[in-house]
Amino acid sequence: MVLRAVDGMEPDVHPDAYVDPAAVVIGDVTVERDASIWPNVTLRGDHYPIVVGEEANVQDNAVCHEDAVLRRRATVGHSAIVHAATVEEEALVGMGAVVLDDATVGERAVVAAGSVVTEGTDVPPETLVAGTPAEVVKELDDPELGASAADEYVMRGAQYADTSRVVERD
Repeated sequence: MVLRAVDGMEPDVHPDAYVDPAAVVIGDVTVERDASIWPNVTLRGDHYPIVVGEEANVQDNAVCHEDAVLRRRATVGHSAIVHAATVEEEALVGMGAVVLDDATVGERAVVAAGSVVTEGTDVPPETLVAGTPAEVVKELDDPELGASAADEYVMRGAQYADTSRVVERD
């Protein structure tokens, strides 16, 4: 992993968090207990802080920048972008989705893959939003999707922390 200080701001990673060796964490970034940061993720807190809450996960190739806040057990899917926005507890941002400045994804809400949550949008709790711009498609019958993703990634983070290693080749 690349942990880089900038302008005197240094990442703060909890010892029980998993940060993949291929992730880049820059500046004023806090990664809390049992959170997981996966390969090729960029967390760039060079102007404003980024917080990855307890048991939250940021999956492969995702980017968080400029005052991004991921609350406890939030999930940011593969190749998603969260820019100056908040993802509340047990919410899920799907693969390739974008959440823009001053938006909030409510508790246990789901942003469908490829969707764009525009600036200043408040996604209601326990809803599915989809499209560009993202709009409420339905209320969730089973808002446990984010919780199950969080459970899975807490387990995987611990597994990787315990068993993964770089394979050296001659």
